[in-house]
Amino acid sequence: MKNIIAFAGSNSTTSINKKLVEYTSSLVKETEINILDLNDFELPIYGVDLEQKEGFPENAKRFAEAIKNSDGIILSLAEHNGAYSAVFKNLFDWISRIEQKTFLNKPMLLMATSPGARGGVTVLEIAKGRFPYHDAQIVGTFSLPSFYDNFSEGKITDEASNAQLLEQVKKFEATL
Repeated sequence: MKNIIAFAGSNSTTSINKKLVEYTSSLVKETEINILDLNDFELPIYGVDLEQKEGFPENAKRFAEAIKNSDGIILSLAEHNGAYSAVFKNLFDWISRIEQKTFLNKPMLLMATSPGARGGVTVLEIAKGRFPYHDAQIVGTFSLPSFYDNFSEGKITDEASNAQLLEQVKKFEATL
């Protein structure tokens, strides 16, 4: 059975991106899914001096190992001021020092959502431009705009958006 990791690029305990990840994960069939919470991977702020003095933190090594041991990745990025959240950027900085080809050519379904009408499109564009340099095989993307209008009771309520997500999930499944 295939094994995927799924996580939100957020450390909010009420993360809407984590809710989207959980729902999306429920749509992937015949796959073992490990939903990771960035709160379980607390890290000091990355700095080259800290890396040289103390090496790689255990939580960074654990996260890199989770990627290595997976067959695919579902990631929904929170957008803070038009970019990655600080917690995700810090994790990304640490794990990219452990393994420059951070995503190890694993199939990735890349998503974002936000309360606004753009649905995290800006952070998605940043990730689509940056992640391939770290060996991401982005096989599908999805943006859910106006989260609170389009998501309720653990699922997407807007039929057109849900159909778009199902199409991206099928693309992702076909690469596992």
